[in-house]
Amino acid sequence: MDKQFPVHGAGLGYRRVLMDSLAEHSPDQVNFYEVAPENWIGLGGAMGKQFRAFTEQHDFVCHGLSLSIGSPAPLDVDFVKRVGKFLKQHDIKLYSEHLSYCGDEGHLYDLLPIPFTEDAVKHVVERIQRVQDILGQRIAMENVSYYAAPGQEMSEIEFVNAVLEDADCLFHLDVNNIYVNSVNHKYDAEEFLNAMPGERMAYIHIAGHYDEAEDLIVDTHGADVIDPVWDLLEKTYQRFGVIPTLLERDFNIPPMNELLGEVDKIAELQKKWTQLNDEHAVANLG
Repeated sequence: MDKQFPVHGAGLGYRRVLMDSLAEHSPDQVNFYEVAPENWIGLGGAMGKQFRAFTEQHDFVCHGLSLSIGSPAPLDVDFVKRVGKFLKQHDIKLYSEHLSYCGDEGHLYDLLPIPFTEDAVKHVVERIQRVQDILGQRIAMENVSYYAAPGQEMSEIEFVNAVLEDADCLFHLDVNNIYVNSVNHKYDAEEFLNAMPGERMAYIHIAGHYDEAEDLIVDTHGADVIDPVWDLLEKTYQRFGVIPTLLERDFNIPPMNELLGEVDKIAELQKKWTQLNDEHAVANLG
């Protein structure tokens, strides 16, 4: 499989509260941005023009919220077509979504866990393939944080790998979600990471979370990234090579200089591991 990434370097989630500051000064260290298409489709007026001007100047990816790929309800084909039009309108480099669902006939404000079963694999794979057919391109599915595993017949890693393989889609790796799930469900995060399909990885999310209790972490995207998650990102680069990585921050958004400090850290780790991996490759040739 050709491992050409749709974007490169370090990225930042593009949020409406950041629009004016980013329009005034576009940070050099941010190589790409990400939006949820649901929040921008059909946006008009001055804000719509401002967004369009920014997407014309910078690389963007989309990370959706409401495709509801695991839902028992029929796939919302009209929505998928609207997403496709949005991707073309703004020259979006990739569309990714959560390997979860957000309701049946209606939408909830949360991501629900898909049962880890063979039947669920088949159901999700058929829906991913249909979305890819409608869009005329491969999409990436993200490993999600979850707090219960109803009807579980297989492990999380078995489920994720089966879906990615059978659907022949790309993989959007969320490093923080691996850490969160490893604590909540008591598994080894590095072992889980090593079992992931590196050849399918399109880009990475890294984010902060909230410690509800000693054995319960809530994935909030509302805090700074902690050291164990940074360490897991380094292990990812060591294991799979340097992959485009985006800082995800949705709540309690700090001043721009603090956000960019974490983007800088991503870039520093990417530079470090590019050099180390190159040195390792040269040593192996010798």
